[in-house]
Amino acid sequence: MTPSPEHAALIHLSLMPGVGPAVIRRLVESFGSAEKALKAAEEELRGVLPKGIAERVIEGRRSKSVLNLLERELRSLERTDCRLIAYGEEGYPENLMNIYDPPPLLYIKGELKEEDGFAVAVVGTRRATPYGREACQRIVEQLVEHGFTVVSGLARGIDSIAHRTALKCGGRTIAVLGSGFNHIYPRENAGLAEEIAEKGALITEFPTITPPMDLNFPRRNRIISGLSLATVVVEAGERSGALITANFALEQGREVLAVPGSIFSPASKGTHKLIKEGAALMEDIDDLLCALNLKAEGEEKTRKAEEEELPELDEEERRVLEAVFYTPTHIDDIIAQTGMPANKVSSLLLMLELKGLVAQQPGKTFVRRSGRAIG
Repeated sequence: MTPSPEHAALIHLSLMPGVGPAVIRRLVESFGSAEKALKAAEEELRGVLPKGIAERVIEGRRSKSVLNLLERELRSLERTDCRLIAYGEEGYPENLMNIYDPPPLLYIKGELKEEDGFAVAVVGTRRATPYGREACQRIVEQLVEHGFTVVSGLARGIDSIAHRTALKCGGRTIAVLGSGFNHIYPRENAGLAEEIAEKGALITEFPTITPPMDLNFPRRNRIISGLSLATVVVEAGERSGALITANFALEQGREVLAVPGSIFSPASKGTHKLIKEGAALMEDIDDLLCALNLKAEGEEKTRKAEEEELPELDEEERRVLEAVFYTPTHIDDIIAQTGMPANKVSSLLLMLELKGLVAQQPGKTFVRRSGRAIG
C-alpha cells in the first residue's frame, strides 16, 4: 500500500530519534498536520517545542540516516498488506483516543470492528504454570461467551494462550505488537499472528521495518490497556511486564483485576501484589462484570450456564472428583482422601478425564477443570 502524504509525514516524524508520540501530537496540534510541521520554519518549531526536542526535529528533517529509513519503510509498505489510521481519523479505536499519549499512527492487519470497543486485556507471564494455563483458558472462554474482544500482546505464555483460546471459541481477539509487521515476535507465533489477522486484528504503532527491542514493549503495553475497558492479569512474577500493563491501565482510569494463585508459586507474586494494592480479585466473569457495573447481565449469563446439563456422575466418580483440587493433586493424596484401591482410583480418574472434568499433569498429579458440559 502507498501511504497518503500525511501518513508519510507521520512515519517520517516517528523515525526521528527522541521524537515520541507526545511530541508528534504536539506538532500536529500546533501546525494542523504532520505535513505542515515538517515544512515549518526552524523558529516556528522552536516556538512550540523545548529547545532540545526542536533541534531533533530540525535535524531529523534532513538527516541522511532518517531519510534512508523513511525510504526503506515506504518501499516496505508497498509490499505489506496493511492499512494505516491516524489519530482522529475514522476507524481509530475510541478507547485508545481517550488515553494520555495515543499513538499518532496505527498499522493494522485484519479488521477492527465497532464491537471491539467492548474489549478486555488478558496478560501474564511468559512461563505459565498448568494452573495459569487452565485459569487463562477458563477466563477467556467466559469473556468470549459474554461478547468481549480479547486483547493481548502475542507473547509466549499467557498472551498466546489467551489469543488461541479466543480463536478456538470463535471469539474476536486483537494482538498488539512491540515491533513492525516485518518482524513478528516471537517467531514461533508467526502462524498465530496470521490467524489473528484473518479473524481479528494485529495492531502496532511501529513502522514495518522496526525489529523487536526491549524499549518497545512498554509502549506496546499502554496500547493493550488503552484498547481495553479492563485488564486481567492471570499470572505474573514480581518483575513481569504484565505489571507494567496493569499500571498503564490504572493511569488510564481503566479497571485492573488479578487472578489469585498459590502462595508457593513465584508466578503468583505479581498478581498477589496487585490484589494487595487494590486490584479486584478475579475468579470468574462475575467479578469482571461487577467491576464494569454489568453485574445484572452477568447474573443472567451465569443462571443460563448453570442450567446447562452436566455430565452424569455416579457416587464413586463424585467422591474422586471431590478429592481433586484446582491446583495439582497427587494421585496418592486422592487415594488417601477417597479410601479406594489405587487401581479403582486410576480407572475413575480416566473416566473423569474423558468427561472433561479433570486433567492429568506431570508427576502423577491431576487438576480439576471448570465442570462445564462437554459438547
